[in-house]
Amino acid sequence: MIRNQLRPAILLTVVFIVVTGLIYPGVVTAIARVVFPKESAGSLVAVNGQVVGSRLIGQQFTQPWYFHPRPSAAGNGYDATASGGTNKGPTDRKLADTLIGGAIAQAESAGVPKGKIPADMATSSASGLDPHISPANALFQVARVAGARGADTAKVRELVEHHIEGRQLGFLGEPRVNVLELNLALDSVVRRQGH
Repeated sequence: MIRNQLRPAILLTVVFIVVTGLIYPGVVTAIARVVFPKESAGSLVAVNGQVVGSRLIGQQFTQPWYFHPRPSAAGNGYDATASGGTNKGPTDRKLADTLIGGAIAQAESAGVPKGKIPADMATSSASGLDPHISPANALFQVARVAGARGADTAKVRELVEHHIEGRQLGFLGEPRVNVLELNLALDSVVRRQGH
């Protein structure tokens, strides 16, 4: 009796392993490579044949002559193996000290009132890997980036406005700016002082 039950159970397990573990992922991967070739390869961004990042994963930019991304709670920052939010609420003192405190200091040094700081400048995304910032965040940083590069503020602002991506399909999400692509465009259009 046990053999009669064991044999079909083992056979079904093997069939499901093959179907769901090999065939299904193989078919989905093959379709993705045909329909979405760049995305299925990681949406890698290359400069002069050298991969410098992915359009889908945020990177840490800390130099004053670059646009800065959202704060990241993933490991030491943008660590894909530690992706996740902070799970800290708005009344958590550590959240205020680590994230909001830095944004407020930067805003005050630029002469911006506390209530006018873009939300994504002071808070991390749910994954900690978000490659985008809001247009308000990017425009907020224009003066600092232009000053650090010794560039015309209007030229840097125009570059930001050119890199604003609209809502997906016209109604999903919010307008956004990809930080990596903006910084690469900035390097190619506006040189830093002394370079």
